[in-house]
Amino acid sequence: MYLQYLMGAPMLAFRRGLIITLILLITISLALSHDTGMSLNKKPIIVCTTSVLASVAKDLVGDSAIVEVIASPAVCPAHYDVKPSDVEAFKEADLILMHGIEPWVEELRKASGSNAPVIKIPGPWNTPDALKSVYERVAKAIEENLGLDVKLRLERCIKAIDDTANYLKAYAEVHNFTGVPVVCMAWQIDFIKFLGFRIVASYGPPERVTAKEYEEIIKNATEAHAILVIDNVQSGTELGKKIALEIGGVEVALTNFPNMTPELNNMTMVMKWNAERLAEALTMAELKGRISTLKERLETYKTATYVLIAITTVLIIVTTGIVFKLRRTQ
Repeated sequence: MYLQYLMGAPMLAFRRGLIITLILLITISLALSHDTGMSLNKKPIIVCTTSVLASVAKDLVGDSAIVEVIASPAVCPAHYDVKPSDVEAFKEADLILMHGIEPWVEELRKASGSNAPVIKIPGPWNTPDALKSVYERVAKAIEENLGLDVKLRLERCIKAIDDTANYLKAYAEVHNFTGVPVVCMAWQIDFIKFLGFRIVASYGPPERVTAKEYEEIIKNATEAHAILVIDNVQSGTELGKKIALEIGGVEVALTNFPNMTPELNNMTMVMKWNAERLAEALTMAELKGRISTLKERLETYKTATYVLIAITTVLIIVTTGIVFKLRRTQ
């Protein structure tokens, strides 16, 4: 009996060791399986330099990827000041999208050590045709670099842009945009021309406008009777307000970037919002013009009244003199 015990003890220890080993192997296997599953299910991260590119990417990928944006929509991306968190964003990125006007992208790429492909999406984006081109280029970048199929979503986006173009044309006609003389900031020219306005003077970034250029803007705007001065929010609005004050027009500031307000999720919404701001400004300008006309008429009536009073006074004096003279002769 004792001998059997001695012989059975090692066997029991072996079995226990085997069971423990199997448990450890199963645990490790499950952990590895879980980690592998997590990495396989991990959504790719698309980092975009601006809210324009971020809105396009979100429209195209939906929930199949994470989209992050670097620059605030309130700031011109060329003048954006990078933050430490931007380095981390670049480090985590699987794809980086930029316009090509952001001098800080290379700095962030080097600082983060990112190996993610950096794709440039150049050109304008604030007219329907230009915006369609941006969607097509971003879709190509996503499919080629992340392997995501976004064709169906791209088709829907292109249709939505075409619908927006038709809406804007009809809106411009209803609100009589065609031919209205305006002064326009350079970054809004394409959109303003699309709506049918007549640009009689334009200006670039305010910090680059010289005194001579300013005088030329005022001269052309005054001669053409410009009634609106159209600013670009991200470039600053002080110059536009100054021009409007000098020519007697109305200043209106438009945005070239989504997410300036919560409801502006993409550029089609931005275009509609901008068109509404223009309609409001035009109404204000027309009202201002009517008030000015009424003031001029009132001044004319005042002058006529003063002349009439003067004539009446003279007539009274003359008549009084004649009557007095006639009485004396009698």
